[in-house]
Amino acid sequence: MSPSLSPSITPLPSKETNSSTAYSPNDGSSTPTSFSSLLAADTAFGKSMKRTTSVNSVYFSLSPDPRRWGSNLSPDVIEADDEFHNPDHWPVLRDKNGRVRGAYMYDDNGAIFSVRGFANVGCLVILCIGVLVLFAGYPIITTYVHTPLSSFGAFNIGGVNASGQVPTMPGNMGLIDVHTPQSAYTRPSFNVPGQEMELVFSDEFEVEGRTFYPGDDPYWEAVDLHYWQTNNLEWYDPAAITTKNGSLVITLEQKETHDLNYQGGMMSSWNKFCFTGGYIEASVQLPGLNNIAGLWPAVWTMGNLGRAGYGASLEGMWPYTYDACDVGTVANQSVAGYPPAASENGDASVGGVLSYLPGQRLSRCSCPTLGPGEMHPGPKHSDGTWVGRAAPEIDIFEAQVGKLMLGPDGEVILPDADAPKGGQVSQSAQWAPFNAQYIWQNTSSNELIANPQISTLNTYMGSSTQQATSVVTQTDQNCYEGNGGCFSVYGFEYKPGFDTGYIQWISSGTPSWTINAAGMAADPETQISARPVPQEPLYILMNMGMSTNFGKVDLEHIPFPVHMYVDYVRVYQPKGQRNIGCDPADFPTAAYIEQYSEAYTNPNLTTWKDGYGQPFLRNSFLGQC
Repeated sequence: MSPSLSPSITPLPSKETNSSTAYSPNDGSSTPTSFSSLLAADTAFGKSMKRTTSVNSVYFSLSPDPRRWGSNLSPDVIEADDEFHNPDHWPVLRDKNGRVRGAYMYDDNGAIFSVRGFANVGCLVILCIGVLVLFAGYPIITTYVHTPLSSFGAFNIGGVNASGQVPTMPGNMGLIDVHTPQSAYTRPSFNVPGQEMELVFSDEFEVEGRTFYPGDDPYWEAVDLHYWQTNNLEWYDPAAITTKNGSLVITLEQKETHDLNYQGGMMSSWNKFCFTGGYIEASVQLPGLNNIAGLWPAVWTMGNLGRAGYGASLEGMWPYTYDACDVGTVANQSVAGYPPAASENGDASVGGVLSYLPGQRLSRCSCPTLGPGEMHPGPKHSDGTWVGRAAPEIDIFEAQVGKLMLGPDGEVILPDADAPKGGQVSQSAQWAPFNAQYIWQNTSSNELIANPQISTLNTYMGSSTQQATSVVTQTDQNCYEGNGGCFSVYGFEYKPGFDTGYIQWISSGTPSWTINAAGMAADPETQISARPVPQEPLYILMNMGMSTNFGKVDLEHIPFPVHMYVDYVRVYQPKGQRNIGCDPADFPTAAYIEQYSEAYTNPNLTTWKDGYGQPFLRNSFLGQC
């Protein structure tokens, strides 16, 4: 093994230093040794370098020191490629013959206002502004330019719909459907001569394949429940409702669902779209055949403080429409057996008792000062008493099959004749508290039937849970799914309140009958006050099911599956009297629904008191305040 050599290396000299002293080992002497003498020395280092040099010389003809090539390494010397390696400007000095003599390095003397300075700082400023706009400016701008959602129309609790979502319906988010023809934007009142009404809401159902599961639609939501209140034979499932060929389609089919043998559908605009006063109409093709009984299709309305199918929200609310403090607000409409009319000649199925209702939960008798855990949605009258609140019902129609009153050629069929069966609609309103024997003041001035040849007063006038004012009208027998397939227009026009209030129903596009508010005036027998034409904001419902509560069900001959088609729904109000929204100032609902949201979202809570565990408000008429 060769002996180890560890020379001490001195730095290369500056460019001014003589190259002969560029490199030397420290062999103990302080005298510099030239590179050539080191190579000539008879040392291990010298011998090794000689071998290396002899090999490298075969490949390289230049010395490793650039100065021996004639290169001037002085920083004052300008070379042709210097500008490529230094972005700063180097003014070049030339002699009179154009030869480069030198250069001055560009120096701003510390000044920042240079092209390069502007470029560097400007780029940083742009980046910083972009970051600030993205993470600070955009949220601030959005906050100030964003239009907050209204508490009217489709938007209520928390600025969203009842599902907590506002889904996208491209190009069709307004209250008036873009597909509604301009000719339908106004129409005359049926009941008030010379009064013009304007369109405030419409849905033409032209968009194909819409669904109505919770959160799918801004105005409608289908339920997923059994409508036990009327002992329906089917389960209501959102899958039964869609849009096809320009119509809403609700299907009732023989399909096992949730231990029931049939599946139908019900959807509503509850807490999304409501209206108070005006005219609502729907163009409908009725399901099945016009002479096969058992189907129960309906289009109807209810006050927003009660949600159909959610029993806890309805107890003590449906079908009240009452703003007085008397015996009409208490359970069974009686106190200690008084008045006698409350327990005589009522519902024969319950021993003649007039009412089995639990009393009006939010009545005018509610104590002016609420106790712990009590809430009234308000408002208050000028005398400090609460406005009576409830969930009344007005039906556009409930279709049925019964004896015809007119033959196919328009001939009158006498009531006692063996008339063929055909399609009819019951058009009604439900009321509480009740008149004695459920007989309202249906005088000629309060009950107006437009065409007695096709319309007659319904023999059903009430039971222990509701009082009904209803007229049955023969329909266009061709406007059924299996009998021609045309569409008929059904609707009602109404004015809320006492005195001049009224409800006028429309069948086949023409008036069928009218009830004036005086028909529900005070009843001295039951000691109750007048009931106003519903003043609550109403929402819209559409459903199709079956129930023996409504009549005989001919399961053997119903051609399942059957479909109810709705071409459109439109709502009008008198010009200058627009009143839409589910939370109007004079009949608010949002805060109350939010406070007791579980009653409105859990269909398994069947009652307010026992199921939900909430009390009725204390009643001043009973001395509870």
